[in-house]
Amino acid sequence: MNSIWELDTFYRKRDIIIIGAGFSGLWTGLSMKEKYPEKSVLIIERNAIPLGASTRNAGFACFGSFTEVIADSQKMGWEKTLKLVKMRFDGLKKIRQYFKNNEIDFELNGGYEILNNEEPLFQIDTVNEKLKTITGLDQTYTLKQDKIQEFGLGKSAFLIENPCEGSLHSGKLLQKLLEKCHELKVEFLFGTEVENIEETAHEVEIRLSDNISVKADKIIYCTNAFTSRFLENENIIPARGQILLTEPIEGLKLKGTFHYDEGYYYFRNVGNQVLLGGGRNQDFETEETTAFETTEFLQNHLENFLKEVILPQKDFKIALRWSGIMAMGSEKTPIVKQLSERQFCAVRLSGMGVALAPKIGEMIAEMI
Repeated sequence: MNSIWELDTFYRKRDIIIIGAGFSGLWTGLSMKEKYPEKSVLIIERNAIPLGASTRNAGFACFGSFTEVIADSQKMGWEKTLKLVKMRFDGLKKIRQYFKNNEIDFELNGGYEILNNEEPLFQIDTVNEKLKTITGLDQTYTLKQDKIQEFGLGKSAFLIENPCEGSLHSGKLLQKLLEKCHELKVEFLFGTEVENIEETAHEVEIRLSDNISVKADKIIYCTNAFTSRFLENENIIPARGQILLTEPIEGLKLKGTFHYDEGYYYFRNVGNQVLLGGGRNQDFETEETTAFETTEFLQNHLENFLKEVILPQKDFKIALRWSGIMAMGSEKTPIVKQLSERQFCAVRLSGMGVALAPKIGEMIAEMI
């Protein structure tokens, strides 16, 4: 049983409650308070810190690789693909407007993609022409053969450069977002599990563990890969991304962010360490999970990729291994919509949440 003091403060009714304190939840909270400063906003997060993909990713800015854009255009068509690229491009601009580069370790070193067959190169002019309206660049993607040796990637056939990609420190970005939320009087309940949600004509009741509940006029699901627990009818497939990080490597040539195989593999330097993630296309079925684990099969596969592609003739040791859970679907377009009179969602960020979340927050604020 709660005291009157708890019921009047922590568990009082709010105008808006957001479930999930990852990138989408925090940017949504910010957007709400900026558009409606008079409204009370509470974010409920089941973990002690934001989890899922936000603190468990590879620290990419997430503009997108060349072959990824081609694959998206073939699957979704150019209209949806360009809309998605623009959201990511604008989202990255917004991050840099809010936070200084040194606050979040943002580095616009450029992104690169390894290609081992020339077929995609025949489409580079078409892709660049399509993206020019978004990036303002004549060549968003450029063939950079001279940099293959510079980065120590001697076994790679082709290297594509993209100046719009970069890297950042995901933990520091989340911390700065939390600080900004606190400044705008967004409130939080961390370590709090949502058990059930009931909507009536007048309000929504969010039942928490230990027989506690809190009410709101409206709620927003920002639960990404974990959304199926609340919204069974949405097309959301959890996708685990496994990652490893090497010990420091003397004389490391690698600098920047790199993709391979339509973005299924991604790697970068963290100082003089190499961070490598991905490869889930080697074992799709096992990786469709919300379990924060690593598997021997995929970790061995990633280590072999390190040996063969990234660090040939270099010895290395693994310092850390971890995994994050992304949300995929039949296509990459995020699900941002009104579900009922009082319920909304901003989910399925397809591994691009860093760049998409700032714009998704704005979209939800407009809907409400």
